Amino acid sequence: MSRDYHKYISTRAFELQPSGIRKFFDLAASMEGVISLGVGEPDFITPWNIRDRSIEALSDGYTSYTANAGLLELREEISAYLTRRFHVSYQPENEVIVTVGASQALDLTFRTLLNPGDEVLIIEPAFVAYSSLVSMAGGIPIPIATYAENGFKVTPELIEAAVTKRTKAILLCSPNNPTGTCLNKEELTAIAKVVEEHDLIVVSDEIYAELTYDQEFTSFASLPKMFERTILINGFSKGFAMTGWRLGFIAAPKELTSVMLKIYQHTTMCAPHMLQLGAVEALRNGSEQVDKMQKSYWRRRNLLVQSLNRIGLDCHMPGGAFYVFPSIKKTGLTSEEFAENLLKEEKVAVVPGSAFGASGEGYVRCSYATSIEQLQEAVVRMERFLGRKII
Repeated sequence: MSRDYHKYISTRAFELQPSGIRKFFDLAASMEGVISLGVGEPDFITPWNIRDRSIEALSDGYTSYTANAGLLELREEISAYLTRRFHVSYQPENEVIVTVGASQALDLTFRTLLNPGDEVLIIEPAFVAYSSLVSMAGGIPIPIATYAENGFKVTPELIEAAVTKRTKAILLCSPNNPTGTCLNKEELTAIAKVVEEHDLIVVSDEIYAELTYDQEFTSFASLPKMFERTILINGFSKGFAMTGWRLGFIAAPKELTSVMLKIYQHTTMCAPHMLQLGAVEALRNGSEQVDKMQKSYWRRRNLLVQSLNRIGLDCHMPGGAFYVFPSIKKTGLTSEEFAENLLKEEKVAVVPGSAFGASGEGYVRCSYATSIEQLQEAVVRMERFLGRKII
């Protein structure tokens, strides 16, 4: 007789929904000849000088623990990088924490901020893990829907309408995953006024900061009076093509990071020593490669948006990241039906928009972090698929 394990599992863990992305990754991996536009991962290999530094560090025996917050050398480089690129200044000794990826940084942030029942405003469509991370920390995720008609941009009015007495924080991701929407300085400044009025904390996910195309990136912490209200989340995965390295960081006022470190000490301990040394090399000597990747994504973005609009999938021009979010409403299919049928019939993998929240229904996410040739072939297959679906 099998044991009933349900009674041993926490209600919060049992009710947690699986990622809406993994299903399509797993199915695509079981098929041959699939062109994947689903993976949110650079197709570039980590630059050799970065890999070489970590290999050298491993050979030299840098395999011990580091300080919980990470190597001071790396935190100093992160601080200098944020000042140089985004005009925000953090003390490396006590305002920067190196984490095991930006996802862990978010988890650590919410476990630090939230008491049971605290609300966090999440702009949707949104990265699939946001709501789950809030829920696992005991908070309540409150979605704010945005729409293609406004470029999927959140407005102060939408935020005002969602704020309650229980609202503690708002999570911003600009450039956004999955829409690619990028908020400019004027738009962020308008949001900052609402944040100040309602005494909120802003969790600013800036993992795609290096991948903006039509305007200069604005870090939320750089806005007047917002430094003390912002927890800045970033990392090396997207801009530096270091996804598998699992290196992220938090930058925030020391009153917050000191509490985060207490949690960190009892959970992860620290990021791998030799990989942190590779990240030091990335920040010191990686800007040229980052620029090359950014220019390549810009060309791919333009090609894919123009191609999707040409074949009949209405698609707004994203300002950053490496995703487009075309409408598939005219097919009459749900976003999940569209993604499943496209994969089975034409071997093109995309992610259904419903995976990113209710307002994502009617859209699919396509990543252009793949070659021009693959993108062109994917469009040919999608056009053929649409010819059978649109009457």
